Amino acid sequence: MTVIPLDVTLRTVTAQKESQEQSTDRKFQGPGGTPGGLGLFVFGLALAIAGGYLIMNQVQVTSGYWSWWGTNTFGLTLLPLVIGLGLLFFDGRSIAGWVLAGGGAVIIFVGILANLQIYFQHTSLFNVIVMLTLFAAGLGLMARALKSS
Repeated sequence: MTVIPLDVTLRTVTAQKESQEQSTDRKFQGPGGTPGGLGLFVFGLALAIAGGYLIMNQVQVTSGYWSWWGTNTFGLTLLPLVIGLGLLFFDGRSIAGWVLAGGGAVIIFVGILANLQIYFQHTSLFNVIVMLTLFAAGLGLMARALKSS
């Protein structure tokens, strides 16, 4: 017959209880590790998406004429890009070629963005309030669901 000391038995029981507590702690708690709030987060996400869609649906984006350094100067913005590409085809390791090609591409990209014109289409005040309320309420509910209690 084997005699088991009392402290070994207590250690075994304590280890079993700790493992059971850890397994219950591993359960899904919700978004951001907070208790509950998954339904609240999903509802807030739906509201934010609906409000964002309605806001973006009212925005009209158009482009204007290229007006850097005067009118009809788009060709001048192509010069650094073309010279840089020529240098890169001549020598792929050319630092000047990479700088000119990259700078030319950045100039063209910034020029396109700078010439965009964004308008908010005519709508009623009620529609604007509904759109902004949906968007703000959705963001608030998502933040509330992520906040720990």
